[in-house]
This record gives sequence, C-alpha cells and structure tokens, in this order.
Amino acid sequence: MAILLHPFLLDLSAALLYAGLGIHFWNTRWRGAALDQPRRGLLGWERGALLAALAIHGLSLIGEIFLDGLMHFSFSIALSLMLWLAVAVYWIESFYARMEGLQMLTMPLAAVCVALPAVFPGQHLLTNADSMAFRIHFLVAMLAYSLFTLAALHAVLMAVAERRLRRGQVSRALASLPPLLTMEAVLFRLIHIAFALLTATLISGIFFSESLFGKALSFNHKTIFAIISWVIFALLLGGRHLRGWRGRIALSWTLSGFAALLLAYVGSRFVLEVILGRTA
Repeated sequence: MAILLHPFLLDLSAALLYAGLGIHFWNTRWRGAALDQPRRGLLGWERGALLAALAIHGLSLIGEIFLDGLMHFSFSIALSLMLWLAVAVYWIESFYARMEGLQMLTMPLAAVCVALPAVFPGQHLLTNADSMAFRIHFLVAMLAYSLFTLAALHAVLMAVAERRLRRGQVSRALASLPPLLTMEAVLFRLIHIAFALLTATLISGIFFSESLFGKALSFNHKTIFAIISWVIFALLLGGRHLRGWRGRIALSWTLSGFAALLLAYVGSRFVLEVILGRTA
C-alpha cells in the first residue's frame, strides 16, 4: 500500500489519466465526425474518470505538501495545486455552465503540472503552518489562484475564437463552442469570485501579517506583484460595470492580471529554487 501511495506513482497515474482524457476529448469533441454530433456536456464515465484523476492527484499533493509531518511548498507544488483546484472547479462548474473547449487546455496543463514536483522537488518549509488562521489564508489564496488560472485559460480560448471570427476563419471546432456572450458571462463570474478571494487574501496578509507569518508585513516582490494584480482586476471589473468593457479589452486585462499574479508567488519561487538554487 505504501508503494502504491508513493507520490511519484500517484503523479504518474494522474498524469496518464489527464493525458488520456485530453486525447479522448480531442477525438470526441474537436475533430472529424465528432463535430457533427449534438453538443453535450460530460458523460457519466467521463466525470468518473476525471474525478478519479482528481482523487489520485489530491492524494499525491497531500503526500508532497505534508511530508514528514511538516508543510512543504514550492513553485512546482504551487502549480500542481493550482491546476488541481482549477480542474476541480471545472468539474463542478460543468454541471451548471457550458464550458466546452476548456478540456483541451486544462487536461494537458494538468498532466504536465502534476509531474512537476517529481522533477523539481522543492523543500521550502512554510512557517506557522500549524496556525488555523494561516491555513485559512493559504487555502483562500490558492483558491483565488486556481480560479484566476481557469479564467485565464477561458480568456485564451475566447481570444482565439474572437480572432478567428473577426477574420472569418470559423472552423468546425470553434463553431462547437458556446456563444461568445455565454463564454464572457462565465469568464466574469470566475473573475468576480476570484477577485473576492484575492481581496480577502490581501486584507488578511496586510492586517494580520504578525499572527499569520510571525513577522510584520514586508513589501517584497511577492506582495507588490499581488497588489499590482489586484489593481488590474479591480480596474477590469470597474471598467466592466461602468464602461461596459468586453472583448479584446477585457481579455487583455484578464491575462495581464493573471501574469502579475503568477509572478507574485510562482515566479519568485521559481527564481529562488531553480535559478538561484535556494529553498529559503
């Protein structure tokens, strides 16, 4: 049982499941005669297979984060956790909204990210990990990251669809997507929820830094990029409600805000762990 639950074997199993589902979705939703079939959501066995991949991926993350009774975190674990949460949100959202197309982006990325901790096994220890306040702060932050990840992937899909429509290059695969207005509604629902979570993360980090991290708040690159991302998304939502921003403007701001957010933690940890070879 210990061998079966080894993080490497779990990562490999989850990666193979994600990759297999990605190939399946490509063959059944995005090519050939599949495009002539009626539009449909996830089938029962597809939901089950995706849930199995999530369960295996989740077990692996537990073993990697809570190694030896301590709480470890690194850029590779962060990306793996972000994609796990993003796929979980996709799985839940697919019950209520049409999210066709995201399978082709989330499955390959999840297959790659689940394997990253085995390739880049960072050993950064999180301080104050026993604090309930810190764990709530950590969970809310990662939920915000994952929702913004899903929103960014959704924005990429919309940008491709919109560009093809403007050029009159409507392929059969793109024609199977939901209308752009429907996709835009899903995008802003994700952004609204993620922005609320990011706001809670920043407020708790700024005003309760002493109890969360055991030290006063320092305005380092992580904090600065997180604030920049918050400002970008605040302006985007303000422009949406006050000026009716949509289309290219909304997509550009979404991707810019996500890029800043990605630099806030994942980018800084990548530089420290991979380029500089430091874990502290």
